[in-house]
Amino acid sequence: MSAMRRDIGVAALGEARLWLGTPYRHQASLRGVGCDCLGLLRGVWRGLYGAEPEPVPPYAATWAESAPPGTDPLTAAAMRHLVPVAGSVPRPGDVLLFAFRSHLPARHCAIATGDGAMIHAHDHAAVAEVALTAWWRRHLTGVFRFPEDPCGEPIATVSLTPRESMLGRPRRHRERSEATQ
Repeated sequence: MSAMRRDIGVAALGEARLWLGTPYRHQASLRGVGCDCLGLLRGVWRGLYGAEPEPVPPYAATWAESAPPGTDPLTAAAMRHLVPVAGSVPRPGDVLLFAFRSHLPARHCAIATGDGAMIHAHDHAAVAEVALTAWWRRHLTGVFRFPEDPCGEPIATVSLTPRESMLGRPRRHRERSEATQ
């Protein structure tokens, strides 16, 4: 890896940290405005690569409980777009999937910080970095990594200015709101 490229995990974690404080909003994915756990993951993907890999259909808050028997839609999507990681020690920027009941599919996702913590969005709270406690570890069903190069383009370096994301693109939603004030 050249000095101009960043490790994908470091870049993903940096993107996730930009979402800290974003309020919880079911099905949303707009940094600073609202997101759910999948919306956070989608936003990190967009920050790393641009467009999302596939459209996300509308889903109910209880989608995992009503998934057809024997299916696991969240894990299936992760298998299509992310790289499965063997073992259970996540690195910074890894995607974590959780199932809240052993007989149900994964229904929650987060981004590992690598410090025994994770960043996630959950109902009635803002995106936060929390401890990856024993309870979370018991419900962990999969660890995935963002692909190094999903579109044949290099991963850009981290921007140090607060108006830019990890790829140096402007934070358009913030600029628009500041322009209207």
